[in-house]
Amino acid sequence: MTFIEELRWRGMIHDMSPGTEEELAKSMTSAYIGYDPTSDSLHIGNLASIMLLVHLQKAGHKPFALVGGATGMIGDPSGKSEERNLLDEPVLRHNQDCIQRQLEKFLDFQCNPNAAEMVNNYDWTKDFSFLHFLRDVGKHITVNYMIAKDSVKSRMNSGSGISFTEFSYQLVQGYDFCWLYEHKNVKLQMGGSDQWGNIVTGTELIRRKLGGEAYALTCPLITKADGGKFGKTESGNIWLDPKKTSPYKFYQFWLNSSDEDAGQYIKKFTLFTKVQVDELINEHQQAPHLRVLQKALAKDLTIRVHSEEEYHSALEASEILFGKGTSETLQKLSEETLLSVFEGVPKSEIPASDLKAGISIIDFLCHKTGIFSSNGEARRMLKEGGVFINKQKAGEDLLLSQSFLLNGKYILVQKGKKNYYFVTTI
Repeated sequence: MTFIEELRWRGMIHDMSPGTEEELAKSMTSAYIGYDPTSDSLHIGNLASIMLLVHLQKAGHKPFALVGGATGMIGDPSGKSEERNLLDEPVLRHNQDCIQRQLEKFLDFQCNPNAAEMVNNYDWTKDFSFLHFLRDVGKHITVNYMIAKDSVKSRMNSGSGISFTEFSYQLVQGYDFCWLYEHKNVKLQMGGSDQWGNIVTGTELIRRKLGGEAYALTCPLITKADGGKFGKTESGNIWLDPKKTSPYKFYQFWLNSSDEDAGQYIKKFTLFTKVQVDELINEHQQAPHLRVLQKALAKDLTIRVHSEEEYHSALEASEILFGKGTSETLQKLSEETLLSVFEGVPKSEIPASDLKAGISIIDFLCHKTGIFSSNGEARRMLKEGGVFINKQKAGEDLLLSQSFLLNGKYILVQKGKKNYYFVTTI
């Protein structure tokens, strides 16, 4: 299956310039996608474009990942209603290094002859003077052409306007394509559908300035079936960096996707073959309650983005809330995962000094934390075996001490089958 055929069945083509498929069929073709370096991590909104490069490389072509060290200092108006803050070079360089480490989990930067390469447009624009830019680039593209772009028109009509800085963005991105075409033989630029205008400015600049022929391909912007924005939660983006989004939360995002969304995501974000995807979808339809699609999706992406160890940790953590986890499982959880799992449960605090001398279970449950409203209620449930401390059944004579602390700071109380309480020492 060719690169384009692969993208077609996965639903990953939105627009494609004429001749693109024929060009790719001739020989190994170099193509690039640009990444915004204004953060030190990519997020799952970048996954579609990352997978474009993955499929490109698997088909025998050469992928380039461009980090916009220069364009990141300007800001792209596409899909935005306001100008964003500009970053300095040291921050952008740091972000570039972090992004490359994440891309190395998806792309092979070592294989030959189609090893992936990372480039930074700051390297070829830092010494490019404004006058030289006007002479060598600006003269080839008319203002009429630039104003006609939807991203520019929407900003001009929004009331907030658009600065010359952001207005010039498409010229700078167009020059990136032109430079890569001339110096790296890159003939194809890819990206999300909102980048189409910027990409074809590059193909136009290559045609007018160099007399060359270049190509454009975009994939659809991923949306959720309910119309919500993909990759966004109440707490913000789902990041690839485990420090920004824990592997447990990352795993849960995919596990909680709807059936319709999971059917779309498994095509776009995994390397499962068409036969495998069809089998998974068929199996899921036979027993939707088993969530076969979501589990396969969450497992595949958590292992690729994080590790198999983190996947198993997330899986074990997920089972704790449903009563399947053990005390041993709970003890193994990192502090970050522990806090993620019990993020929404009722919380209380007690002084750490109280545990030094030891606290009786009744005093702990009633007077220190207020989990039970009366001693009688607490004793009754303890006798019935309905109280658990750190997933272990508690008796009436239990004395709590510092040895009960999870990660040296927390105690998990379970009242009945489903009621959890998270106690933190201060």
